[in-house]
Amino acid sequence: MKEIMAVIRMNKMNQTKKALADAGIPAFVAREGYGRGRGLVNQAVLDGAAAGNEEAIALLGTKGRLYPKRIISLVVPDDKVQPAVDVLISVNKTGQAGDGKIFVMPVSDSIRVRTGEDGDAAIV
Repeated sequence: MKEIMAVIRMNKMNQTKKALADAGIPAFVAREGYGRGRGLVNQAVLDGAAAGNEEAIALLGTKGRLYPKRIISLVVPDDKVQPAVDVLISVNKTGQAGDGKIFVMPVSDSIRVRTGEDGDAAIV
């Protein structure tokens, strides 16, 4: 089994939640986060500055600004890793900087607290 951690745009959360459920992966944990990628300036800020927006122009001087993101964590059996990754990419890919990242990590075990089931039985 693997843990998939995805960092996505805040406005893609509802679409992502629905797409994962439609793909048979309804269980996950989501939390708010802040971060930035390699770029020091958000494209929306650049566009706003080019349009003469004073607030956007003021933000151009802030290097390393952090942007709100949503972090999703799901644990799936090995055979569901690629379908889950494919869903995350298809819903969140806009072709613009800031689309996010997906990390896939091994999980040694999983235990359902209520029943004591472990391994794949605890996550399906």
